[in-house]
Amino acid sequence: MNTVLFTIDDVSSQNTPAIVDALCARGITAVMFAVGMNVERFWNEAIYAVQKGMIVGNHSYSHPAFSSLKEEECITEIERCEEVLEQLYQAAGVERRYRPFRFPYGDKGGENKDALQKYLAEHHFDKVDDRHIPYAWWREHELDKDIDTLWTFDFEEYRIQYDPAFTQESIWAKVNDSNPQRGAALFGENQRHILLMHAFDETDAVWPGYYRHLLDYLQENGVKFDEPAFIRL
Repeated sequence: MNTVLFTIDDVSSQNTPAIVDALCARGITAVMFAVGMNVERFWNEAIYAVQKGMIVGNHSYSHPAFSSLKEEECITEIERCEEVLEQLYQAAGVERRYRPFRFPYGDKGGENKDALQKYLAEHHFDKVDDRHIPYAWWREHELDKDIDTLWTFDFEEYRIQYDPAFTQESIWAKVNDSNPQRGAALFGENQRHILLMHAFDETDAVWPGYYRHLLDYLQENGVKFDEPAFIRL
């Protein structure tokens, strides 16, 4: 069986409700990683996601590369976003049960990595349950020990908004690559993935309904969607 946990970065956006509706129509609960300033800009759209059952986690306040920041600046980014998310869940009238975190760009902070992992653990952030991820490189890089949520496959669909050489065909080629240079193939026997898509209105403008196309293709190819599960280390 080929199963995935579906995650979405950079919410919220104007198209967040449409993405949420597409997920709900297919019975999928996603983990949405929110940029605090985006939530402030598209507040009602973020409330809609929470009220429809999506899990909204922390993706920093302004989406910087954490390796370019001092440790205290990194923590400020996390805590400012936490304040926004606490207000969001309260306004939505929904209990905030889980607090996952994802670093912008997957940048774990460079020389501050260990200190930031310690911070996430001590402040009770929730780790996505990744014990089922089968890839040797996941463990070799000790990603199974980190509190933050990385991914095993990125659609990279956001690139079509600014890279003329990266088209819809490029995305489908990536999706169907059975021997990628990095990471693991999306399709195959007993593949288990944490998938990454992004909530960008700019991508929607270039490829309308891109999220529906990707979700439909996954389902057409027999992919099953995991319900998000978490562990606290």
